[in-house]
Amino acid sequence: MRVVLTGGGTGGHLFPIIAVVQEIKNLVAENIFQIPLGEGSSVEFLFIGPDTIGEEALAKEGITHKIIMAGKLRRYASLQNIFDIFKIPCGIVQSLWHLFFFMPNVVFSKGGYGSVPVVLAAWIFRIPVIIHESDSVPGLANKFCAKLSRRVAISFSEAAKYFPAKKTALTGNPVRVSLFGGTAEQARQLFGLSGMKNVILILGGSQGAQVINDLIFTSLLLITKRCEIIHQTGRANFESSKQLIGGDIPSEYHLFPFLDDGQLAQAYAAADIVVARAGAGTIAEIAAIGKPSILIPLPKSAADHQLKNATEFAYTGGTVIMEQANLTPHLFQSEIFSLLDNPKLLKTMGENAKKFSHPDAAQKIAQEILNIVKY
Repeated sequence: MRVVLTGGGTGGHLFPIIAVVQEIKNLVAENIFQIPLGEGSSVEFLFIGPDTIGEEALAKEGITHKIIMAGKLRRYASLQNIFDIFKIPCGIVQSLWHLFFFMPNVVFSKGGYGSVPVVLAAWIFRIPVIIHESDSVPGLANKFCAKLSRRVAISFSEAAKYFPAKKTALTGNPVRVSLFGGTAEQARQLFGLSGMKNVILILGGSQGAQVINDLIFTSLLLITKRCEIIHQTGRANFESSKQLIGGDIPSEYHLFPFLDDGQLAQAYAAADIVVARAGAGTIAEIAAIGKPSILIPLPKSAADHQLKNATEFAYTGGTVIMEQANLTPHLFQSEIFSLLDNPKLLKTMGENAKKFSHPDAAQKIAQEILNIVKY
């Protein structure tokens, strides 16, 4: 049995794929679907797509990555659009080549510009495709790929109106099992936390968010009077972040370029509040672990999908939305301290966030992939 995986080059695309792969392995090991696996009696996975964040996660799961060219069609005027148009046919040819020699039973796509050549090549070979849309408003890639797919999984109910009802199902966004099981005690040891102050976890997504980083730096002395901070800056922003802070770093501030699964599990366990962008993957993790949060949507996200993601999540009462244009260090500090001053509200927010989660998302998608393979 062979499965091809594809998606854009961000953690928001890759990490849900990893969660589904892990669930497929579990279901196959339990032999629930009684699928003839063929030679080797195992599932073979191949990731076809552009360079991606989290290559080590693919390697850990034994997934080979075949890199292809992929052109991104931006919704705004850019000379890069002209150059990227020529990458698309190259990526299709590369995808045809890799699919021909691997010839999978099914293709699972997480969307993003990197998925389009692979899905189109799979359609040419008549290989069944399942796509997953993370956001409340689908991107251009998934709007196109949905026409070539057999099934569409969505994370937000708002996204249903963009896809054919007969082949669309609300599954939620898959979350890696490895993010669960952290403890406050282990987090204290791992990050060197004092255990005497509240902990704020700052996440800007796998690529980081410089505006949020800058906000933290200007608020640092205000917030660390009362809190300890675990801050993931993003690898691209780490060195510049260190330079901005300079040598006088408060002991309550713990700076990291990127948190791997083990570190992130402990950081979530320790956090009293999570501050993050409103990417679908981050929201899914916050909801699954049941943490109160402050979301700062990316203002220029495609079709304003981050604000719409945050708004649907906020209906549960599990998060507070702060728009980037209105943020100042004192307003940010005031919102954090106001929440911390109301432990009952924080508890309720965590419980409400949990209600938004779909703990069986990875399992549902894995089951559908195996159903397609079987029949």
